[in-house]
Amino acid sequence: MYSITVIAVGRLKDKFYDDASAEYLKRLQAYARVTVEEVRAADLRSDDPSDAEITRALEREGEAILQKIPAGAAVAALCIEGKPFSSEDLSDYLVSCGNAGKSQLVFVIGGSCGLSDAVKRRADVRISMSPMTFPHRLARVMLLEQIYRGFKIAKGEKYHK
Repeated sequence: MYSITVIAVGRLKDKFYDDASAEYLKRLQAYARVTVEEVRAADLRSDDPSDAEITRALEREGEAILQKIPAGAAVAALCIEGKPFSSEDLSDYLVSCGNAGKSQLVFVIGGSCGLSDAVKRRADVRISMSPMTFPHRLARVMLLEQIYRGFKIAKGEKYHK
């Protein structure tokens, strides 16, 4: 059975995001052990932070993220410069990890400023969910749904239409 960890910067503050995440975590129990690890978002001191302040914040978040990644895990970073993945591509990724003996997968979702270069370098694959921009809280729900959809596709089960 797969062990999947979603590492996300920031907490879910809105009940509807929390409820949606909980629903997909429940559905995923049939396919994998899925956990969500939250990393505290670095505080930016102003509404218009300098590039240097953003870099420092990303580095602090990145250090916390890297500490949570288990040794030997396959790591996928969700970032804007990643490769666009369809639902079928994500399903293929899940299957290929399993076929390669990688049953421990990590998906990383950055905060509002993205991910540090160190986290991106650690990733085995960089995934773009869309050319559109989404709040990272919504991205968490979307990722959990897509992982669920990916398992349904891989098993040939109804859901994906």
